[in-house]
Amino acid sequence: MSFTIQSFVLVPWFLVLVVFAVVLAAGVQNSPEPAMFPAMFVFGDSLVDNGNNNRLDSLARSNYLPYGIDFDGGQPTGRFSNGKTIVDFIGELLGLPEIPAFMETVDGGVDILRGVNYASAAGGILEETGRHLGERFSMRRQVENFEKTLMEIKRTKESTVKEYMAKSLVVVSLGNNDYINNYLKPSLFLTSSIYDPTSFADLLLSNFTTHLLELYGKGFRKFVLAGIGPLGCIPDQLAARAALPGECVAAVNEMAELFNDRLKSLVDRLNSDNKTTGEGIFVYGNTYGAAVDILTNPFAYG
Repeated sequence: MSFTIQSFVLVPWFLVLVVFAVVLAAGVQNSPEPAMFPAMFVFGDSLVDNGNNNRLDSLARSNYLPYGIDFDGGQPTGRFSNGKTIVDFIGELLGLPEIPAFMETVDGGVDILRGVNYASAAGGILEETGRHLGERFSMRRQVENFEKTLMEIKRTKESTVKEYMAKSLVVVSLGNNDYINNYLKPSLFLTSSIYDPTSFADLLLSNFTTHLLELYGKGFRKFVLAGIGPLGCIPDQLAARAALPGECVAAVNEMAELFNDRLKSLVDRLNSDNKTTGEGIFVYGNTYGAAVDILTNPFAYG
């Protein structure tokens, strides 16, 4: 998503990932090495973008106040929130330093061995998503950008790169923009006239799966795959569809759930396929449920 202060959505999703991290750590306690991810690699949109779009010719940028007012130093960093994002928090939990945005690494001189963030505001699973906002990295482009990082990693960790990749954590948070900056903007995109909501969700998951398996093929084995949130409750959709006060747009939320149901099934299938080898673990991040809980129980969150 773009142009919103996001931190209020992130707290419960953070708790989901904390549980995930604890489970994985417990699962490797018998390892001779410390139970810790050596690195974290992030693929996503503005919910986790930490500055990549700062260097792109894009309207989807947040390198100005009030973004970042609660971040260290009180200055904007390119994060689409008032403070840290979910991946900043999970990195702290894992004992990792702040990982750089991919665009900070292109000129060299930046430590990439603890992870890199490839997320790009307005980017989506589909290539055309967000094009009206200017430059952005789609999921395909983010995977291609990782390949450049991997070449550097292999030069540094030639003999141990397979083990390093298998132990690293991958967080993927994509799909929101494929709705709010594509399917739900019929004046700019043709997708809603070509696909009904069910077939569009199928299209997204097909493309998502292709790129996810590319990452798996490069050696990653530990994934958190975040679902999309209740898009019918965000200001963009409330205003566009003249929702009644205090109500969300049910039809849009149903589209989000179509996508999430397919993502859950994908996670189940991937875990089943990997059961015999024990090599891979995939976890579904229930962003939708977390956000709905905030909306329905706001006092529980202060």
